[in-house]
Amino acid sequence: MNFSYYTYTITAIVGFFLFQKPSQGQQMPQYSQYVFNALHINPAYAGYKVDPFVQATYRSQFMDFPGSPNTISISADKGNLEETMGYGISITADELGPYSTQSILLTYAYKVRLTRDSYLGLGVSSGVSEHVLDAGKLQPDDPSDPGIPQGRINAFAPNLNAGVFYHTPNFFSGISAFNLVGQNSLKNSDLSLATNNYHFYFQAGGLLPVRSGLAFKPSVLVREDLNGPSSYDINTMFLFNEQFWLGAAFRSSVMKGNMDFGDLPSGRTALVILFDLFVTEEVRFGYAYDFNLNSKNNYRNNSHEFSLGYYINNKWLKTPSQRVF
Repeated sequence: MNFSYYTYTITAIVGFFLFQKPSQGQQMPQYSQYVFNALHINPAYAGYKVDPFVQATYRSQFMDFPGSPNTISISADKGNLEETMGYGISITADELGPYSTQSILLTYAYKVRLTRDSYLGLGVSSGVSEHVLDAGKLQPDDPSDPGIPQGRINAFAPNLNAGVFYHTPNFFSGISAFNLVGQNSLKNSDLSLATNNYHFYFQAGGLLPVRSGLAFKPSVLVREDLNGPSSYDINTMFLFNEQFWLGAAFRSSVMKGNMDFGDLPSGRTALVILFDLFVTEEVRFGYAYDFNLNSKNNYRNNSHEFSLGYYINNKWLKTPSQRVF
């Protein structure tokens, strides 16, 4: 195996077959712009913006690293006029070397108005995922090695996620759980990788007015899968004239027990630069750049994420609510 080019892929895929230990590499698709659209990490977020909103996101991690993760997603959600329910759909295609996952999820959120300006949303999303392993991309030195799978292997698994999302005009918090079902369907398959583990997210933040036309939005996100390293993001964003976001995030991991992944992406510490711009009243464009702080090889540093969102005008809806979370 060509370890100089496929170290990450081997760790996540082939290592499972050779050592019969669960993979600890990157698990579910990772996004940096969840700070602008939390639907990626919490189904209870559906309908928060009220207006029908469609967003396409493309993320390429470690761009010059062969077999690196690439993710494309399209999501859409809307709330009803009374702001009591939210609906959403998301389609995702995630590729990591020879391993890829395609999924489609439908989302429903029920919102309770606690006070005049505070809401609590309860959301679920459900769908199906296809897991594919194209063993031809492993490029082994010895194709006859019985420890390496052959051909293209695929399997379908159901998916169920749930979450809670609370927000006021100046504060938000949410907790969610992903992959609540589907583990057993891949239990005895060559595709039973860490992507199918339970995943938990906790998110909280606020909006602090600084002066006219300027607001500060700090937030934190914690990711936990119970098997791999715990990770967290600390975000600081500034909103200028309710039109342009600019900020940064610090991302790191906390190893458990005797875990030691060295410089693999799962143990990365990174600095993220983000911006999001309302190009028009309906169109917003976002970009995030991840710079790895502890990588020894510069070609691993570059991770780019682009997003393009569109608010669909609807004459029956009220004036669009503040779109800050």
